[in-house]
Amino acid sequence: MENKIRDVIIVGAGPAGYAAAIYTGRAKLDTLMLAGEQAGGQLMWTTEVENYPGFSDGILGPQLMDQMRAQAGRFGADILNVNVSKVDFSGEVKKLYVGDKLYEARVVIITTGAKARMLGIGEEKWLGRGLSTCAVCDAAFFKEKITAVVGGGDAAMEDAMALTKFSSKVYVIHRRNEFKASKIMQERVLRNPQIEVKWNTEILEIKGGDRIEAVRLKDSNTGVESELPLGGLFLAIGHLPVSELWTDALEVDEKGFLKTAMIWPEMSSNVHKSCAELWLHGFPTQTSQKGVFGAGDVVDFRYRQAATAAGMGVQAALDAEKYLTGVSSSW
Repeated sequence: MENKIRDVIIVGAGPAGYAAAIYTGRAKLDTLMLAGEQAGGQLMWTTEVENYPGFSDGILGPQLMDQMRAQAGRFGADILNVNVSKVDFSGEVKKLYVGDKLYEARVVIITTGAKARMLGIGEEKWLGRGLSTCAVCDAAFFKEKITAVVGGGDAAMEDAMALTKFSSKVYVIHRRNEFKASKIMQERVLRNPQIEVKWNTEILEIKGGDRIEAVRLKDSNTGVESELPLGGLFLAIGHLPVSELWTDALEVDEKGFLKTAMIWPEMSSNVHKSCAELWLHGFPTQTSQKGVFGAGDVVDFRYRQAATAAGMGVQAALDAEKYLTGVSSSW
């Protein structure tokens, strides 16, 4: 057991977590970050980040995370690369366990993020080497290359359209014979001469050397296999919030995203009374448990950008500070 009760414990380390730590540290709150054994979030898998404000020439994802970590440390946050295994949020003092070791705080900010849904063919090793889970982030790196998007929902359609601004040719690979995307998004994709759809098709293998060079495909109707040369592959088959640890302690939606008053202000009192009340009382980033706040991709099922995650981390830190000082927000 740590021999003191912290003001704030932040769980998870990505843009949201580090931004929260910077703000709580500057507010002179005793801050501990339990960053996880793989700290840094999804940006640790990216190469150059061009759309994070303040870096006119871009910055490598891991480098951005290193800078944010150093900035959080500069303002006094203690950072441990450990995984939380169990929590108890029932009391005024929140308890978090790392194995047998207990950490306690008056406030917890959860920033455990989300992870892209994978195909299950060992593709993780290709992340940053031609494989991406964010076309908005990475499309510009595939100028004049042949690329492909895997998926059939609105996200896949949006990714395909985004890629047409840079790629010479875009394939949409879908395992079914029709999309589940909205009609208007389907029409945009199907009308675009730069896009070709491969229906009833699954990816069996990614091939290449230092980077992706091709994928091996299988037609699910005929069983025929083929090889498709590619310079880049984008997965758009959904994201999964990293929320398994919180589902028994906090309210989550049907997909596992943490519910906060900011995201769910319209929820009726009988469905989500706690968050509706918290919105009125001025702590929009608070979860269903008093003193526990959420930020970043573990909450945000819509935007999923580094900049928006950092902004949410700042909001959670400001809410946490007001909560600790007993000041109701005026927002």
